Amino acid sequence: MQRIPLDERLALLDRLGDHLLGEDDFLRAIMNRSYHHNHWFTIANQERAVRSIAEEMLDRHKLDGWISAYDVEDPTDPKTVGLVLAGNIPLVGFHDWLCTFAAGHRAQIKLSEKDQFLMPYLIKLLTKYDERVADYVSFTEKLKDFDAVIATGSNNSSRYFQAYFGKYPHIIRKNRNAIGVLDGTETAKELEALGEDVFRYFGLGCRNVAKIYVPEGYDFDPLLESLHEFRDVILHTKYKNNFDYNYSIFVLNKVPYLANGCILLTENTAIASHIAGLYYETYTDRESLNRELAGRKEEIQCAVSHHPVPEVPTFGFGQAQQPALSDYADGVDTIAFLQNLD
Repeated sequence: MQRIPLDERLALLDRLGDHLLGEDDFLRAIMNRSYHHNHWFTIANQERAVRSIAEEMLDRHKLDGWISAYDVEDPTDPKTVGLVLAGNIPLVGFHDWLCTFAAGHRAQIKLSEKDQFLMPYLIKLLTKYDERVADYVSFTEKLKDFDAVIATGSNNSSRYFQAYFGKYPHIIRKNRNAIGVLDGTETAKELEALGEDVFRYFGLGCRNVAKIYVPEGYDFDPLLESLHEFRDVILHTKYKNNFDYNYSIFVLNKVPYLANGCILLTENTAIASHIAGLYYETYTDRESLNRELAGRKEEIQCAVSHHPVPEVPTFGFGQAQQPALSDYADGVDTIAFLQNLD
């Protein structure tokens, strides 16, 4: 294995970030291929994911600030880390690979069938910058000869991951969603920003707000009006099919609902809502709500709110889909995990 010193690895990542913020006709072609393979991956959403990664994860100043919190040294015996990537939103597994590369280990990547093209292209770009990158990453249909695993999937697939990979050092992630905690004082601008957290990537990401908590007697009209600013989402065929299906189910089963033409709000104690839906639940006081949410923290990826939600990463409205380098999925520090492998 040809080693790349840490400073050079970070410089390569920064160079990739600069490239992604510029024009790349071939990347555009890759995005078109991804869209035709998976219609949830619209060009706009792929561009949004790439831009967010470039700005938040591939900026040298941010990389230096992030990695300086750790005593990262090149491992004396680099390990092979199997990465089982999800495919719910574009490049959702990029951060796991970045952490593995930054820590100086090799990544053996099993791509999601839904997201097959973007990640290999980014690695191809890095390999063009420095051919030694090829020793740090490989793609496979089935993990083998690995030392540790980071696997992301549904609650159902996580049981299989545990059975297959439980004997190795591992991070196994289940399904989580973001929540919104409203107090009724939100401005129209903040409620519109909440729409970014709800609608981006069609609500398919673990950081998408799938449920809101509102005070008893809450007036939903301002919220529905603000969320209507995202009405163009209903023009997407797959999203509209889900909206129409759930709307029909609610009507047939006489389920009370609120709607504004692009999303369906229903009262439900569950966290994870259906596509084109947003669950809500009322609360009487913030103290009892915080106790309830602390008891359900394993279901919650993050929260958006005016006030911090105890034991849950909390963001301002519109910020849930812009994770920084230190915003680790499920609150598990990936770099710390990787450092312990050496």
